[in-house]
Amino acid sequence: MLHQSLPLLCDFKIADNTLLSVSHFSNNINNNSIGSSRVLDVGLKFSKQSSGGGSSARGFSSKAGAKTTTAPNVYGRRAQESVLEQEEAPQKLGFKTFPGQAFPFGVSQVENGINFAIFSQHATAVTLCLTLPHRGESERTDGGMIEVALDPKVNKTGDIWHICIEDLPRDDVLYGYKIDGPRDWRQGHRFDSSIMLIDPYAKLVEGRRFFGDASRKLSKFYGTYDFDSLPFDWGDDYKPPNIPEKDLVIYEMNVRAFTVDKSSGLDPSIRGSYLGVIEKIPHLLELGVNAVELLPVFEFDEFEFQRRPNPRDHMINTWGYSTINFFAPMIRYASRGGGPRNASREFKEMVKALHGAGIEVILDVVYNHTNEADDENPFTTSFRGIDNKVYYMVDLNNNGQLLNFSGCGNTLNCNHPVVMELILDSLRHWVIEYHVDGFRFDLASVLCRGADGSPLNAPPLIRAIAKDSILSRCKIIAEPWDCGGLYLVGNFPNWDRWAEWNGKYRDDIRKFIKGDSGMKGSFATRVAGSADLYRTNKRKPCHSVNFVIAHDGFTLRDLVSYNFKHNDANGEGGNDGCNDNFSWNCGFEGETDDHNIKALRFRQMKNFHLALMISQGTPMMLMGDEYGHTRYGNNNSYGHDTSINNFQWGLAVGCRED
Repeated sequence: MLHQSLPLLCDFKIADNTLLSVSHFSNNINNNSIGSSRVLDVGLKFSKQSSGGGSSARGFSSKAGAKTTTAPNVYGRRAQESVLEQEEAPQKLGFKTFPGQAFPFGVSQVENGINFAIFSQHATAVTLCLTLPHRGESERTDGGMIEVALDPKVNKTGDIWHICIEDLPRDDVLYGYKIDGPRDWRQGHRFDSSIMLIDPYAKLVEGRRFFGDASRKLSKFYGTYDFDSLPFDWGDDYKPPNIPEKDLVIYEMNVRAFTVDKSSGLDPSIRGSYLGVIEKIPHLLELGVNAVELLPVFEFDEFEFQRRPNPRDHMINTWGYSTINFFAPMIRYASRGGGPRNASREFKEMVKALHGAGIEVILDVVYNHTNEADDENPFTTSFRGIDNKVYYMVDLNNNGQLLNFSGCGNTLNCNHPVVMELILDSLRHWVIEYHVDGFRFDLASVLCRGADGSPLNAPPLIRAIAKDSILSRCKIIAEPWDCGGLYLVGNFPNWDRWAEWNGKYRDDIRKFIKGDSGMKGSFATRVAGSADLYRTNKRKPCHSVNFVIAHDGFTLRDLVSYNFKHNDANGEGGNDGCNDNFSWNCGFEGETDDHNIKALRFRQMKNFHLALMISQGTPMMLMGDEYGHTRYGNNNSYGHDTSINNFQWGLAVGCRED
């Protein structure tokens, strides 16, 4: 607690947890009076992480004696700075802080230094944690940590906690928060001040550098920033393709799986990376597609299934539907383990190259849930510990349990004003900073629910996206269902802007071509543009994203090779994955050498693809279907970083009858 007669006082915490006081009273008191007996409870702590040694304060200015000044904050008040210092023979390290400003959220560069701002309505204590690691190391997360406790009387405006630090470097600083608050589970709170939390507005995330690196399976993730790099050079002649929606041909693909297999022929350092996609643009042009829909590229933890013993602890999340942060590109898709700054630059290089080839970039985005799991096996990395009651839907009539309309243990409270603004800011960031052309929203019906999970007729978030001056010009596509039974195909709130994954198209085309009776009329309706679903108001056939195959479910080859799913490798006893596949194995379950069956399967695959391409609407095909990729009947292969998911370039010459 801050002593009333002093403007600010800070503590240092060293490796053995001994507290050293640092006092700063006023301009006429020597601020080198380290070791003063006047110890206060708020301030700065310095600690060495157990995994690393050496000074954590690299990059701070070294001063023999700091002078104090006054500076105006954003609210027009004049606030006294504090000088935070620690004796560390043979040098003295210090930096200055100001109260800071409440906006923008995240980290920003301001006149006085680097500003940090984070929202938490219910927090009672917020500590900013900083690490200035040793430069030149491939894994820069082992330096000492500095903890700056924010004073709610000085560093809080409304529900926003903020601070400005003058002498921080302009890049390579790792940061996070420790936040405390009410411990009442029944009221929806999940505060735990011992856990380091990622800033929801972190534009870059540092952590494990190489995908699937088991030696760093339990690596922590930190926010970071870069104010030193020059702006990306998009080129004088650069312009996005701006393809009309009615002319789109979409290719759904996974960045890593597209080129990670050695059959890609690429240098190992760029396989499975953003740069790897660039090398294979000629293949996309040969196919005739003009848009790629990328499975999630927001930062996610591929080892999420391996945190504890469980039936799925042998798997690696390769699809990425488990978001850690909504602003940061996946760093393990950078080449050569290059880290967050390179991930950002290489993602832009990929977008620029695709645009140069006339191919748009649509991101599959997951705003319906996060990686933080359920209440039975919680994994707190950000939102849960910052303000669970705000960020997630909770059932206050059932002891504050998390509501689960996503099938993944938690459901983001998307129409809460603060969460809605987070999502809108994230989407705008990807358009403005990375020049992406559109978004496909995973389980978008969740975005149509209120805080208690009830469906909304006019969801504020859906409307805001449709009306936003930036986002309304993008392709916006809904997956119009969720795991709570809210099926909105043809009825998704759209404001004449939203397109939809047409699940009825998929099912009716499958049923007709496999030979189900009574499907002629439905088949004709789907091929003709699904007027029963998309003719109201200003909606057009292009608002129907037609697909027979997508990432989840059977591949095209498996659709004609299996009557039943074969998901034993997933470890869930075959209980996962869809049971209604509307597939036909052409007379034999699985792989066969029977030439007649193989020939029939080949014809059926051509029938499906032909129907897709002649249908009115926006066609979407799945990566690998061009050569007949098989997952051997696994219709839910999210956890296999193997040839089950990885594009096999040796087979990409075409699907032949033999």
